[in-house]
Amino acid sequence: MLNVAVKKEIINQMGQLDYEHQRRVLDFARALAVTGPKGVPGKLLLSFGGFSADDLKTMKKAIEDNCEKVDKSKC
Repeated sequence: MLNVAVKKEIINQMGQLDYEHQRRVLDFARALAVTGPKGVPGKLLLSFGGFSADDLKTMKKAIEDNCEKVDKSKC
């Protein structure tokens, strides 16, 4: 259900835009209307099990030690 105050404000703001920007807003609104949530809720993923605290520490260390480094021999 569309809130009347919001609708009026959208129309007011649209009136201040040039044609190209109005089209972009329309395209954006249409995209919002057709997109829905993607993926699955996190609670469903819990059934697969989780990581132990030690595993998480090991992954964190590996990320901190190895990320954003360039191996120049592979360039």
